[in-house]
Amino acid sequence: MEKINNYKIPVFWYYLISLSYGELLFKVITHNKIFTLTIFNNILFLIFLSLTLTLITKLFKNNINRFVFYLFMFIFSLFIGVEVVVHNIFGFYFDFSLLGATDQVLSFSKDLIKLVSANIFYLLIIFLPFILSIIFRKNILIKKNSFKKNLLYLPLMLVIYLLFLLSLNIQKDDDYSAYKLFFNTSNVAISLNKLGVIHTMLIDLNRSIFGFSPKVLIVEEAIGEEGEMPTKTYAFNNLDIDFASLIDQSSGDLKSMHEYFNNESGSEQNEYTGYFKNKNLILFMAESFNEVAVSKDRTPTLYKLVNGGFHFNNFYTPTISSTIGGEFQELTGLVAASGFLTPWKNGNNSFPFGIAHMFQEAGYNTYAYHDHTYTFQSRHNYLKALGFNNYLGCRNGLEKLINCNIWPESDVEMINATVSDFINSDKPFFSYYVTVSGHGDYSWGNAMSKKHRSEVEDLDVSENAKAYLASQIELDKALETLINKLAEANVLDDTVIALVGDHYPYFLTPEEVNEIASYKKDSVIEINHSNFILWNNKMDTIEVDKVGSQIDVLPTIYNIFNLPYDSRLIIGKDILSSHYGLAIFGNGSWVSDYGSYFANTNTFVKKDDLEIPEDYVKKMNKIVNNKINMSKLIITKDYYKYIK
Repeated sequence: MEKINNYKIPVFWYYLISLSYGELLFKVITHNKIFTLTIFNNILFLIFLSLTLTLITKLFKNNINRFVFYLFMFIFSLFIGVEVVVHNIFGFYFDFSLLGATDQVLSFSKDLIKLVSANIFYLLIIFLPFILSIIFRKNILIKKNSFKKNLLYLPLMLVIYLLFLLSLNIQKDDDYSAYKLFFNTSNVAISLNKLGVIHTMLIDLNRSIFGFSPKVLIVEEAIGEEGEMPTKTYAFNNLDIDFASLIDQSSGDLKSMHEYFNNESGSEQNEYTGYFKNKNLILFMAESFNEVAVSKDRTPTLYKLVNGGFHFNNFYTPTISSTIGGEFQELTGLVAASGFLTPWKNGNNSFPFGIAHMFQEAGYNTYAYHDHTYTFQSRHNYLKALGFNNYLGCRNGLEKLINCNIWPESDVEMINATVSDFINSDKPFFSYYVTVSGHGDYSWGNAMSKKHRSEVEDLDVSENAKAYLASQIELDKALETLINKLAEANVLDDTVIALVGDHYPYFLTPEEVNEIASYKKDSVIEINHSNFILWNNKMDTIEVDKVGSQIDVLPTIYNIFNLPYDSRLIIGKDILSSHYGLAIFGNGSWVSDYGSYFANTNTFVKKDDLEIPEDYVKKMNKIVNNKINMSKLIITKDYYKYIK
């Protein structure tokens, strides 16, 4: 023991070894590539950071220096631990905007504790350098330096940092290169792999505090229009906006945005424009709803709605920032990439094209309901910004009508308690429901899973998968109840039911999802493959093969109800139009009618034997990056207030 105590490791080396260990561990746990050309800038940055931390750790008295050392060791272990746990639980990565955009840490603390405990092994090995630094504290050489000696660090730090900047030029022109991630764009998921965990989180923290405007490039989108061209010429779903004047009167980001939208063509009207004009609409955002829940026997109503009406065969619900991300995409038609959900949550944005505003202008009565706490995720704020003035949830009136003291609450009870509000409306009605019965975790302690346990007991799958399927039966029963009540009131034929999920059931592991899937799904794209219900009792089934996602729901509804809107200003596009199909995922991956692109590995898998246009992937990556960046700028710059 005395020999061990006599061995001293300089604090610089302890920092460098610990940080390198953490970065390597993160890549192994999350299955990211370890050896890529970006490893050079990773190593150079870690050397620079270790020198910086060493300098700071030698500025003060020895006891303060040691405290600073432990603080740094804990923070950087925490950075890596948070990313691993969030990824393993939710399937996406943490960014600092989530601190202001989600209440789930507090509201679902029991679930969180349970899920963190499931990752306790990973957390222990991630925090191992921090733990060892305490156990072997006498072996780490931390001593205050003189002012002159500290100055010697500066030229070395400068040289290393310049070398790091030069290393960013390796593969500089590649899509999502380290250079572009460092200077021009924000994509936490890819940056974690290209720039490293610690560097990415430091960049994200800086941008969260001081702001960041991504670079937008004007790209001709015609290369993506691979769908069948209409036999009839239709007008575009665009309004008369004088972009030329807006461009002349603007500068900076606003000018770039006006130029971008002026360059957009938008989407054309089509044979389904006004197909549901003047009909009632009931729109659902269904908690954790996914195609794996749909069964002819267990969920006959969901099965009928999915396979009737418009049958969308290539629809995705990208999991971005949990429930609030899915709802954001459904209600705005914008991509919910990282970094800008907080202003949306606060309800301060202008939404002249907000869905409730649009239906009210068309002469509809509008309603909104949620069978959990009405303030959760500040839903009461952003729904009001969209035009919902009579939103009802638990703790602002719904608790008088349903049992709000169980978890999760019952969708059936919510339907029974609220249908009478609008079913005899003197005008057409639009009702929006946010369900909660399908929420995880999926165990027999879940009230809805327990309620329907007997209906899934005979399935030969894991208990977690059974519990998920059981929870979705409550949604099915709620829809059955709704349809029956609409029929009793003789308004079913004049009512459209639309439903989309917020995300795949990420409380299940990908392996558990595949237990109940009809085909093997990857954990990036196909795990998000799902259904979009758009159904009316009187229509025949219409097959739609084009790719679509949550951001396409809003413009599709606007077109099919013949509501006047500008399709250039919504990033999603009407799925029923001739515009090309595209689904965008949080890490920059995407699916088009030509195939699937996996951003982390920079690989494109084409569909069938289709001939791919020249430079298709490169051009599509620019388009996708623009759509993500423009979505952010629309919210952070409150762009719509300048338009209408």
